[in-house]
Amino acid sequence: MSTTLNITKEIEKMVPQVQQWRRYLHENPELSYKEYATSDYVYSQLMSFGNLEVTRPTKTSVLAILKGDLPGKCLALRADMDALPIQEETNLPFASKVPNVMHACGHDGHTSMLLGAAKILSELKHVLQGEIRFIFQHAEEVFPGGAKEMVAAGVIEGVDQIVGLHLFSMLPTGKIGICSGPITANSDTFDLEIVGKGGHSSQPQDSINPILIGSQITNLLHQIVPQKVDAKERAVIAVTEFSAGSAKNIIPERSFLGGSVRTFSQDVRELIAKQIEIQVKNFTAVHGADYKFEYNYGYSSVVNDEQMTSLIENIVRENLGPEYLLHIEPIMGGEDFSAFLTQVPGVFIGIGAAFEDESLNYPHHHPKFAIDEDSLAVGLKVLVHTALTMNSKGGE
Repeated sequence: MSTTLNITKEIEKMVPQVQQWRRYLHENPELSYKEYATSDYVYSQLMSFGNLEVTRPTKTSVLAILKGDLPGKCLALRADMDALPIQEETNLPFASKVPNVMHACGHDGHTSMLLGAAKILSELKHVLQGEIRFIFQHAEEVFPGGAKEMVAAGVIEGVDQIVGLHLFSMLPTGKIGICSGPITANSDTFDLEIVGKGGHSSQPQDSINPILIGSQITNLLHQIVPQKVDAKERAVIAVTEFSAGSAKNIIPERSFLGGSVRTFSQDVRELIAKQIEIQVKNFTAVHGADYKFEYNYGYSSVVNDEQMTSLIENIVRENLGPEYLLHIEPIMGGEDFSAFLTQVPGVFIGIGAAFEDESLNYPHHHPKFAIDEDSLAVGLKVLVHTALTMNSKGGE
């Protein structure tokens, strides 16, 4: 009991520092694959803690290894560090100082919570079982993603299990969202170029208008899920890009479309990729147009390990309280945490970060996205208690 009380006090003492780290990172965001200053900052903080072996697996990532004095298994804890190309509109006193770059997905909080956990756990080396690896990952937001590169760099070799978490702005602060099995979707994209026949706007009969064809293809693509996918499945197709034309009196030669596809089933994933091209091929042929189509397979679904999910649920009940647990449905968002799960079993958890005043809540990737910073303490508790428990109970 005394150990529990000491850890509780250490976590409470650490929370203001976690908030300070988070605010610094929020003011100084960097885009995917360009997290040079961020990774330098994280590296310097980790080096100041002691008891850690700190390395740079890739140019903009950081790995810290803590070897406990007692035998046990190896647990990895992961946080992502990159920001998004968004102009912040929050008016926070610590809003981004970088034009058109913003931490609009909570990665600044993830990084700060993991720093806090590393600091606390590094001081418990003498009672720690096994090994803890703190993975500060770059480039979660842009495919192919930093997780895949870090796996290739060997950071997961020798790891027995891995845990990641994500702040959720639409989940109440004080709740921890968890589910066994798939928790995020397969996240794919597509690019389409329609090649028509340009001409004068007054003579459409002599042209093949790629704008008209593209707009009708857009409608056709949005009919694939309701008409071709089993109603029991969950899937989304969204055309999100459409560009063409340079003047009001010119029918352009080409139009360009792009979009996103989210699925959970691999069969449905393949079905939609095939159906999109069938619709495009048939409709462009009818109008005498040509096309170039590319389907881009992105991040695979994150699938939580059933046994580890149950263990995390018990850790939350015993150390935070059963009222924190919230069983959630899988979300349609994508996550490259799945790259780690191709190597070892793991769990991905949602940490509620919504404000009580609902008017302050905005979705992720929104220019007014913000988190209730009380969520940072919750995430820190989850990380610390998970590390202390899983390498003992999980190692049995």
